[in-house]
Amino acid sequence: MMETECLVYIVDDDQRICEAVCDLLEANGIPSRSFHSISEYSRSDRLDVPGCLLLDINLPDISGLEFQTQIDREDHPPIVFVTGHGDIPSTVRAMKHGAVDFLTKPFQHAELLAAVRAAIGQHQRERTQQAELTVLRQRLSTLTPREREVFPLVASGLLNKQAAARLGISEVTFQIHRGKVMHKMQVRSVAELVRIAEKLGISMLDAHRIGK
Repeated sequence: MMETECLVYIVDDDQRICEAVCDLLEANGIPSRSFHSISEYSRSDRLDVPGCLLLDINLPDISGLEFQTQIDREDHPPIVFVTGHGDIPSTVRAMKHGAVDFLTKPFQHAELLAAVRAAIGQHQRERTQQAELTVLRQRLSTLTPREREVFPLVASGLLNKQAAARLGISEVTFQIHRGKVMHKMQVRSVAELVRIAEKLGISMLDAHRIGK
């Protein structure tokens, strides 16, 4: 991924810090926008690209740590905290809630760049996984109710004869449904179907409940 295809959001009420960090990022080919409060950032439009939220802890309207606990992570990029008054409890709290890093001012340029790049990389992976999951859910939605029953039975590794007995249908009929499931989910092997089932949260328990 080229770093020009990303964006860092800087939220800090210190104008000098915002300007210095923006200059540092821009000099390293990383686009950025700065805001002086959470409310200002929250009102802004976010680009549909991988990013990072570089967030100060002590802000005028709401603390960065409080904001972190309130947001839906899917709506915001990964957070890197920066603060002039770091302490162990704050660091532990931030990391428990998914922060990528916690930097204390004054930080080294290399340290900040490494944290920002790690956050952008994480966001890129999350976006890729989410896009893949969306496609898989769309495929799943094309299955008929019967095919939705067949899916976990196939993924569980049951023999056709065993799975057909669970559903009270003939083995031939089960094989027809199985073929349709494989076709609609766009897989060529049971191993692929198992991996998709895991990504969709379809557990083997679902298979055990069918026909019971």
